[in-house]
Amino acid sequence: MKIGYCGNVHPGRTLEEVKQNLVTHSLDVKSKFSPDEPLGIGLWLSATTAKELEHTETCLQFRDWLREHDLVPYTLNGFPFGDFHQEVVKHDVYLPTWADPERLQYTNQLASILNVLLPEGQNGTISTLPLGWPLPDGTPSSQVTEFFNRCGDNVQKCAEHLDSIAQADGRNLFICLEPEPGCVLDTCEDVVNFFDNHLFNRTSTETNIIRSHFGVCHDICHSAVMFESQAKAIEQYCNANIRVGKVQVSSAVEVNFEQSTPIQKQKKIEQLARFAEPKYLHQTVIRTETETLFFEDLTDALHSAGADPQGCWRVHFHVPIFTEAVDQIGTTQFDIANCLDSIQSFCPESPHFEVETYAWNVLPEEMQSQTLADGIAKELSWFDTLINSRI
Repeated sequence: MKIGYCGNVHPGRTLEEVKQNLVTHSLDVKSKFSPDEPLGIGLWLSATTAKELEHTETCLQFRDWLREHDLVPYTLNGFPFGDFHQEVVKHDVYLPTWADPERLQYTNQLASILNVLLPEGQNGTISTLPLGWPLPDGTPSSQVTEFFNRCGDNVQKCAEHLDSIAQADGRNLFICLEPEPGCVLDTCEDVVNFFDNHLFNRTSTETNIIRSHFGVCHDICHSAVMFESQAKAIEQYCNANIRVGKVQVSSAVEVNFEQSTPIQKQKKIEQLARFAEPKYLHQTVIRTETETLFFEDLTDALHSAGADPQGCWRVHFHVPIFTEAVDQIGTTQFDIANCLDSIQSFCPESPHFEVETYAWNVLPEEMQSQTLADGIAKELSWFDTLINSRI
């Protein structure tokens, strides 16, 4: 069972910046969490950095550098293409989509790079976006169909590239589509339908190649925000013969306004509003006894609720996984254990686990750790303890 943390918490617009952050933060995490063992690191390489690493000599030098520092890039986060640390990210993180040749080219680049960086005999995973953000309301159905067809065709081309790597070098690389609230694929049902209707409906040869190299990245926070049962989601993937190649270990914000007094509601709203920061998109789902409401961002949900919020709110804001609650702010930490149990029950092979709390720099002060490395190391230790309690 491979675990590590996701490097998208660090800026990585250039290779030099990636290396600087690995030295500054990752080696500090390693000294705290695994001083005598290699540290698993989920690298995030922007499109600019990936282009730098296209040069074989540069990539080999980076491989040797990682090995000298005892860092193992067992997985890549191929979701953000551009600058994930610009002043405002929001919807930009969903571009280019899987219908765009740029997304195919970037993912193929990452696969070729990972093939070089991985230690001998190890396989790797790459998580990627769930096709993209939906087309605007009112888009003609013919354009929607074309979008899905292009996504499917690009997935097939990518799978063929990975298969050529497997044939040449014997290394199995696996791309994992990561459903996210509000995206084209935001539930397990969406993922299963896409695989059935656009990937597994091809020739037997094409389908087998796709099945060998494409599956799902199950982000626990994303699933929790959609109020999915972890067991149901994992079981559905396995029943559909879609491999869960990677799990992003993450926790969402949860606030329950049921049976709260007006004063309690006001306090909860005030604390929740501190998570409505301008950099990232914080999709919010509100579930009441009678309905489930989706809001593209927390600011929209707060504005709609006014002074009398109802139901249980779950917010796409990755908070430290060791945090169960802070005052009036709860979390979906409980779903991490539920997911682990479900993986053990339904998955024939263990996925890669990647702790992904990328929002440290925009967290409210009371959730911050003394240093970034302190927080990440504490998360890894917490998750490692949870795993060991279930072995």
